Amino acid sequence: MLKPGPTAIGFSNISHSLTHLFMLLYPTAVLGMGTEFNLPYPDMIYLSIGGFVLFGAGALPAGWLADKWSGVGMMALMLFGIGGSSILTGLATSPLMLAVGLALIGLFASIYHPVGVALVVRHASRRGRALGFNGVFGGIGLAAGPFVAGVLMNWIGWRAAFIVPGAGAIGVGVVYLAAVRISGLVDTREDAYPQPEVSNRAMVSVFLILSFTTMCAGLIFQSTTVALPKIFAERMSMFNGEVASVGGLVTLVYLVSAGFQLVGGQLADRFPLKWVFVGSYVIQVPVLMVAASLADWPLLGFAMAMVLLQNGAAPAESAMFARYSPARWRATAFGVKFVIALGVSSLGVPLVAQIFKHTGGFYWLFMVMGALALSVVLAGLLLPGERGAASVTVPTATGTATGTATGTAMEGD
Repeated sequence: MLKPGPTAIGFSNISHSLTHLFMLLYPTAVLGMGTEFNLPYPDMIYLSIGGFVLFGAGALPAGWLADKWSGVGMMALMLFGIGGSSILTGLATSPLMLAVGLALIGLFASIYHPVGVALVVRHASRRGRALGFNGVFGGIGLAAGPFVAGVLMNWIGWRAAFIVPGAGAIGVGVVYLAAVRISGLVDTREDAYPQPEVSNRAMVSVFLILSFTTMCAGLIFQSTTVALPKIFAERMSMFNGEVASVGGLVTLVYLVSAGFQLVGGQLADRFPLKWVFVGSYVIQVPVLMVAASLADWPLLGFAMAMVLLQNGAAPAESAMFARYSPARWRATAFGVKFVIALGVSSLGVPLVAQIFKHTGGFYWLFMVMGALALSVVLAGLLLPGERGAASVTVPTATGTATGTATGTAMEGD
């Protein structure tokens, strides 16, 4: 018999994979689409900017609707919407139709982060670990996107790279609705394992700092995901820009790096969230600077380090947002976070295009990302140094017991 907590967390994890998979289909597929649409790479990349903008901009209204209407319903809307939009993109016959399809993918994908992450936080006994597992699934989606696009393009064609995954997402949506009915999952505005509230002043100050660091971190993340296929095509000389091989390398980077979110989650539960978050960006600064001049296998190793460190910081960052936001408006708070993380950071798309257009390479892109990482470090030093293993109020048979979550507690129990 399915239980509500594990059902909510399980499908949230699966949906996290699908969200990032769909957002990364195009950066690989575009490598083989230019001749059909008769546009150069920078112009083809620009067609995706609407989708990346809506991926972030749609997060706030999606979070608000989840809090006011239904988080469970919004997750179903995401699965069916992203699947239908991807099929529409695969049927595009003009640049305008392609841009519209990509924009709709971004709009429906924007539902996931404020709604899905809020569901994980709401049902998890150990937030750091639960967010780490959730991040691993997101990393799997990041890894699968380029691989799926590359393989389907080679075997069938670029249209299949959108149509086949789209049909799969609709299938997951059908299974999700059945699981919701069987498990009895319903919306709730309270956390299953609540933490002590913090003052409004602390909420505001931490939110302002995290807003800035989230913007910078989001620009690094967005620039990396958009540019990496092209960087590998340009600098991995042994593959001669072959799309499937390049897609496979990007998949390898994200797959190897995905598991580090588990490490980041464990660290977030055991150590001050501030230092787990800031520490990862301290290391990123020199990694990005050195990677700017690398090629071939050394570049691959440093690319893995870049993404690994980005993943390791994510659970601590999300745990801080959860800690300093009211439970009743958790999805809305995450909506604001992801408007900044994914909406403002969509500027990473024109950043990649313009740097490549004017320099013919990506050296200065790495330099800009290094400066952004340094900005995260400096701002992050202003965050409070609260321990990640915060006390939680755990429901018991006779009332409540307040204490520190232990390693034996299971997410969604």
